[in-house]
This record gives sequence, C-alpha cells and structure tokens, in this order.
Amino acid sequence: MPLYEIPIPYPCSNEIYEAAMRKFLGEVEALPDNMTASHFAFGDLFLEDIRAYREEKLNGTGFTPIFPVWRKNTTLLAHKMIASGMHAFITALNPTKVPADFAGRWFDAELLTDLPDDVDPLGENGEFHTCVVDGPMFSSPVAAKPGRIVQRNIVSTSDDDDDTIHTSNTPPTYVYADVVPL
Repeated sequence: MPLYEIPIPYPCSNEIYEAAMRKFLGEVEALPDNMTASHFAFGDLFLEDIRAYREEKLNGTGFTPIFPVWRKNTTLLAHKMIASGMHAFITALNPTKVPADFAGRWFDAELLTDLPDDVDPLGENGEFHTCVVDGPMFSSPVAAKPGRIVQRNIVSTSDDDDDTIHTSNTPPTYVYADVVPL
C-alpha cells in the first residue's frame, strides 16, 4: 500500500488539522478504484473521546473507521508486537511520566522492563510516542534511526481542546528524538 503523508504545521489547531484531513479524504475519493480505500484503521485502544471524535469526523464521508486493537490488553499487545519483529523507537515523551533519557530508546523487552510501573507499555495515556521502522507489515525496513534529542515546550493553540489545567506559568515541555534517515 502506498504511504500518504498529510502535512500539518506546528503548532496545529484542530481547524487546520480537520481541513487537512478533509482535503486528504477528497484526494482519496478521487483516486482510481484500485487505489482508493473504504476504511480507515486507527490504533486507538481505550480513549473513548478520541474514538468518538474519529467516528464523528468520518461520519457521512463514505469512509468507515475501524479499531482493530480496541480494548486490547496493552501489556500483552506490547510483548506480541515486539515478538512479531516490529522495530520502533521512542520519538516523543512526557518527562513528568517517563524519564527523559528514554527518548530515542528502542521499543523492546528491556524498555518494557525499565518503564515506571504507572506507565502504560504502549504510552496510551500520553506518556510517549514511537516511530515504527520495521515489522511484519513492512515490505522492507524504513531506513531511519533515532537522532538528536531535544526538549521543546508544548504550544497551546486558540482552539485547543486540551482540558489539562497547568498550574505553572511555564508551558509543559516534551522530549523528542529526531528521526534520522540512514
């Protein structure tokens, strides 16, 4: 299957994100029948509001959202993913939940053992995000590796739906690992 990128700016408001998605759906609809899609798969596990948001945005578009890992046990799923041959590394993390030096680490059994007990092994509560570079679903690996580690403040946009209340005047900081082509 071809990979389609949907460029969005940083920071990105919901309005801009949704406009980019609508544009992309229009482009997919215009593809020849042998290249188009009827379903969009999401890897959401248990955040009801995110699932409802995705379903709402696809409602009436002719595209059906599917959620193949919905409510799966994340510890078992993490181990199954690693055992399958999937290779990924941490590209972003919340340093209030995961130590900053985990940025750029490979997602493997050792990482799962080292994660703090209150961290979901798939980062489903916003603890971390990964970049998958190989696995059984790939025809060939993505030639990339973790690169420079940087800290960056999270910028709030005017239509941000984040209900998090920050008690400090300093915006929250996240830690990122660049994705570097080989």
